[in-house]
Amino acid sequence: MKRIGMLGGMSWESSLEYYKNINEGVKARLGGSHSANCLMYSFDFEEIEKLQSAGKWRELTEIMVSEAQNLKRAGAAFIVICTNTMHLMSDAIEQETGLKVLHIAEAAAEEILRRKVNKVLLLGTKYTMEGDFYRNRLEDRGICVEIPEASDRQVVHDIIFKELVRGEINDESKRQYVEIIEKSVRRGVQGVVLGCTEIPLLVSKSDVSCQVFDTTAIHSEAAVDYAFSEEGL
Repeated sequence: MKRIGMLGGMSWESSLEYYKNINEGVKARLGGSHSANCLMYSFDFEEIEKLQSAGKWRELTEIMVSEAQNLKRAGAAFIVICTNTMHLMSDAIEQETGLKVLHIAEAAAEEILRRKVNKVLLLGTKYTMEGDFYRNRLEDRGICVEIPEASDRQVVHDIIFKELVRGEINDESKRQYVEIIEKSVRRGVQGVVLGCTEIPLLVSKSDVSCQVFDTTAIHSEAAVDYAFSEEGL
């Protein structure tokens, strides 16, 4: 089993799900009292959020690279970024550390194609929905990607930062998310990519009429698969 290096704390609520999922995945494979060989650096998300809001992406990249290098020095064989938005820095981390970053959008694309879905709605922070770093990874695989209209993007973004990253789960927010998703389903979308690792805390497959791609669960499973693979050895 390769040692997994995890960059977490963005937010800790979703990082908790990563840690749980990965350890459960290892136990399912090996049985007994086995658990994952992993390391996690957990950021103070208040500091990360302020830099994001200020558009200080170069500074954020330097911080992410620095902690990834620390994980490498501690023996990590590859890196898992436990959040969607900060995959903006995945190429820089790979280049500076020489370690593979297991990209969350690549893992999502594999699962979307496995389920034979070709048109999805992407939900996440505005940085994820409006940028191309995530969407391109899906579109390069032939997946058609739709994002909500501007007012709905703001709703999705605000609920993430004002509620979900603080562990607040509200029925009205769920209703708004479901309404946004179903609006896209009526336009022909076959699935929704929960492209923020906190969204699965609010919305699940039983809430909507299309397929749901929980990127936290998908990415965690991909991390376990890679930890047991011969790739990179």
